[in-house]
Amino acid sequence: MKAGLFTLFLFYFINYWLSAQNGIIKGKVFDAISNEPIAFASVLIEGTGQGVTTDIDGNYELKGLEPNLYNVSASYLGYKKKTETEIQVTNAKPAVMDFALAEQGENAPVVEVKASAFYKTEESPVSLRTIGTAEIARNPGGGRDISKVVRILPGVTTTASFRNDLLIRGGAPNENRFFLDDVEIPNINHFATQGASGGPNGLLNVDFIREVDFYSGAFPANRGNSLSSVFNFKQKNGRDDRLGFTLTSGTSEVALSVEGPLSKKTTFIVSARQSFLQLLFKAIGLPFLPTYNDFQFKVRTQIDSKNELYFVGLGALDQFKLNLEANETPSQRFLLNNLPVNNQWSYAMGAVYRHSRANSYWTFVLSRNMLDNKIFKYVDNDESQEKFIDYKSQESENKLRIENTARFASTWKLNYGVGYELARYFNSSKTFELVNGTATPVFQEALLYLSKYTFFGQLSNKFFDEKLTISAGLRADGNSFSAQMANPIPQLSPRLSVAYNILPNLAANFNGGIYYQLPAYTTLGYTENGEFANKDRVSYIRSSHLVAGLEYYTKTNTKISVEGYFKYYQNYPFLLNQQIALANLGGDFGVIGAAPIDNSAVGRAYGLEFLVQQRLYKGFFGIVSYTLGKTEFKDANNNYVPSSWDSRHILNVALGKSWTTMSSDIRSKQNASRIAKGRPAKSDKVTAQTFDFGINARMQTGLPYTPFDEQASALTQNWNRFGRGLPDYTRLNQSRSPLFYAIDLRVDYKWFFQKWSFNLYFDIQNLPGVVSGAPALILEQGDNGDQPVQTINQGQPNESYLLRSIPAGAGTSVPTLGIIIQY
Repeated sequence: MKAGLFTLFLFYFINYWLSAQNGIIKGKVFDAISNEPIAFASVLIEGTGQGVTTDIDGNYELKGLEPNLYNVSASYLGYKKKTETEIQVTNAKPAVMDFALAEQGENAPVVEVKASAFYKTEESPVSLRTIGTAEIARNPGGGRDISKVVRILPGVTTTASFRNDLLIRGGAPNENRFFLDDVEIPNINHFATQGASGGPNGLLNVDFIREVDFYSGAFPANRGNSLSSVFNFKQKNGRDDRLGFTLTSGTSEVALSVEGPLSKKTTFIVSARQSFLQLLFKAIGLPFLPTYNDFQFKVRTQIDSKNELYFVGLGALDQFKLNLEANETPSQRFLLNNLPVNNQWSYAMGAVYRHSRANSYWTFVLSRNMLDNKIFKYVDNDESQEKFIDYKSQESENKLRIENTARFASTWKLNYGVGYELARYFNSSKTFELVNGTATPVFQEALLYLSKYTFFGQLSNKFFDEKLTISAGLRADGNSFSAQMANPIPQLSPRLSVAYNILPNLAANFNGGIYYQLPAYTTLGYTENGEFANKDRVSYIRSSHLVAGLEYYTKTNTKISVEGYFKYYQNYPFLLNQQIALANLGGDFGVIGAAPIDNSAVGRAYGLEFLVQQRLYKGFFGIVSYTLGKTEFKDANNNYVPSSWDSRHILNVALGKSWTTMSSDIRSKQNASRIAKGRPAKSDKVTAQTFDFGINARMQTGLPYTPFDEQASALTQNWNRFGRGLPDYTRLNQSRSPLFYAIDLRVDYKWFFQKWSFNLYFDIQNLPGVVSGAPALILEQGDNGDQPVQTINQGQPNESYLLRSIPAGAGTSVPTLGIIIQY
C-alpha cells in the first residue's frame, strides 16, 4: 500500500516538473549475413518525411524528435526494405534500433514497395506471430507478463485466470520451448510445474524485451524438442551513452533495471525484482501467499565488425506460504487442504559468440540451467504432524550448440549445425498415489545422467522473381537413456514450407513437418526397486503437423490472416495406473510424469484460426483473434475423447487508443497561466504527454474435466492422504466447465522530461471476477465450517467421510496501480 500512496503523491506534483525534451533514434544498418555496414542507406520516419542516410560505418542518428511512438524504415539498393514499428522515443535515453537488411535476389523486380510492419521467415511462413515491446507493455490485463500477453493470439489459451499454463493449439503445457537471445531456457514462470512449463507469474522482465517471435507451428530445424510452440525472446542491448535506470513499482512488485557502458565496446543491462504479491493476496483473502524474487542480465561486447560476444542470464527464488487465516469459505478451506508448500530456485545462463564472414556467420551457444524444487505438505497443515508429501528434486542441463547460416547466389539460404547436452536429474521423495482405489505411498530415490545430441539443416530458396519461397529442413535427435532412443535415425524430423505471393500484399502459405520431443525427466527418472521403470517403455513423442493459410497486408499496418491446422500425436506417454494419456495433465501446482508409463497414447488436434492485427496507426492499435479447435486423445478403450485442453471456441478482442499532446499545446496552456499572473511567457520548448487506453475482452468454451469417483474419494484412508476428490477416469473428461469470459482494462499516462520519463498506469485483470473450472469435493462441515466432521461405516474397511460438492469458486479481480520511472 505504501507504493500506492507514493504513486498518488507523484501524480499530484508531476505537472510542475515538465521541461525541455529532445528525443533520438539511432542505430546501425548492416548486411544480415556478413554483418558488413551498409553506407548511405536511407532511414526514414514513416509519415513525417524526416530521415537521414547512414555514414561510412552504417551508423545513423535521427535527432530533435518529440517523445512518441514512431515507425522507422531502412532501405538500400539491392536489399529488402525493412520497417520497425512502434519505437518508443523518450528523452530519458536514445532509442536504439539496428536494421539487419537481407539481400534481394538479382532478378527481383526493382520497385519501391512500402515495407510491411510484419515479417515472416523462409522457414516459417505460417504460424509465426511477432509481438513488440510496446504491445507487451500496454496489453490490458497483461500486467507486463509475457505469458499473459500471448493469450490474445489465435490458438492460445490457459487453464485458469491466475496461472500461465500455455495451451497452444490444444497441446499440453509441457509442449512449449523458450529461447532467450538464442539461449534455451527451461521455463518462463515462477513456481514452475515440474514436468510442464506453467506457473502463476512470469519470470522475464519486460524492460529487457525488444521483440518476441512466437511459433505455433512450422518450427525451423535449429529449434527442437517441441510439439506445440517455440518462443524466441529478443532482448535489448544496454545503452552505450551513459548510466541509466528504469524503476517500476506497483501493488504487486517493485523492479529496478540498470544499464550503461562498461567500455567503448561493451554494454550491460541488469535487473532485480521483488514481489508484493503476497501482501495483495492476503488483503483480498486468498489462502495462498506466493513470494518471488528474480534477476536478469545481459552483457554484450562488439569485438569488431565481424565478431560479437554476449552473456545472458536469469534466475528466480520462489517461496510459497499458506494463509491459514483465510479459512472462512468452503473454497478457501478446499485450497488450504489441497495446496502444498512449494519452494524453488532456478537459474539459466549462457554465452553466445557470433563470427561473421563474407556470405555466412557462425553462432556458438554454451549454456547451463538448473532447477531445485521442494514440495511438502503436513497433515492438517500442522507442522507438528507428519509430512505426507515430502518431495525434493533437481534438474540441470549443460548445452552446446554450433550452427552456421549462409547465403549464396542471392536467393539461397542454408542453416546447419550440431548440438550436445549433458543433463542430470535427482529425485528423493515420498508421495501418495491411488492404486486400486487405495492411497498408496510411493518412495523415490533416483539419479539420472543423460547425454543428448542433435544434427540439423535447412535449405531455402526463392523462385519466379521471389514470388515463390520453398524451404526444406531435416533434424535428428538421440540420447543415451535407452538403446531405442540412442539411434537418431528413428527420430528423423523432416519439414517443408512453401509460400507464394499471389499479390504484393496477399500470400498463400503451407507447412508440413514431423516433430519429436523427449519425455520429461520426471518420467525418465521414475524408479521402481532401484531401476528406471520406464526405460524400455517410453520413446520420443511424435507429432505430425499440417498447416495452410492466407495472409493479407494493408497499407495501414494491418495484417489479416486465416490458418487451418492438423496435429497427430503418437508415442505419447500413457499413465498405466490411471489409464489416461499424460497429455491430460500439467495445468496445476506440483509435479507430473513421475509414474509408470508406456508410449501407447495417441491423439489429434485440428482447427481454424482467424487473426486481425493492427499495429499502431494514427493512434489506434488492436488484435482480434478467433479459434475454432478440437483436441482428442484415445482413452483406455481405444476411443477418442476430448482432452483436458479441448477449448472449442476462443475469442479475444484487444483494442486501444493512444493520444499525444505535443509541445505547443502544453506550452500555450502554461504561458496562459503565467501571463494571467503577470509573469513573462516562456519560449516554446519540446514537451509531450501521452494517454493510452486499452480494453481486452476474452471468451472461451469451458475446458473438459473428469467427474469424481465419490465413493473412493470419501474413504477415510484416501481423504486423509489426498484431501480432495479423486477423478473417475472411466468417465474421462465427460464433463465440461461453464463458459469463461473476462474483461481486462489498462490506462497509461506518460510524462516526458528533459532526461527522464514518468509513466503512471492502472491495470485490472478479470474485471467481472468470473472463474470457470471444475467443481470440488469438500468435507461436509456447513458453509461456515462449524459442524463436526461426520463418518459412516465407522471401524469398517469402507469407513467414509460425508462429502459435498462446491462450485469452482468466485473469480478474483486483480487490480494493479503502478509507476514506471526511466532515467
